[in-house]
Amino acid sequence: MPLFDIQISPDEPVYVISVASRLVDLPVWTLRQLDKVGVVRPKRIGKKSRLYSLKDIKRLEYIHYLMEDKHVNIHGIKIILEKEE
Repeated sequence: MPLFDIQISPDEPVYVISVASRLVDLPVWTLRQLDKVGVVRPKRIGKKSRLYSLKDIKRLEYIHYLMEDKHVNIHGIKIILEKEE
């Protein structure tokens, strides 16, 4: 019997940048660069804190695949994602 049965919307920003970094195996500085160029837009809390949703995490997993397996740089990823949307 689980202690918690919490349903969290995929759009709800709940993951801080350090957790998102570990979940998708990308360095924090890469996540900051992805935010800077507009590839992923985490919710901002205050001026510095970023919170990622499950949808953001799924997108980051795809970005990780493009970077690691296909050797696409950040600007190339931005173009790919824009074409797919």
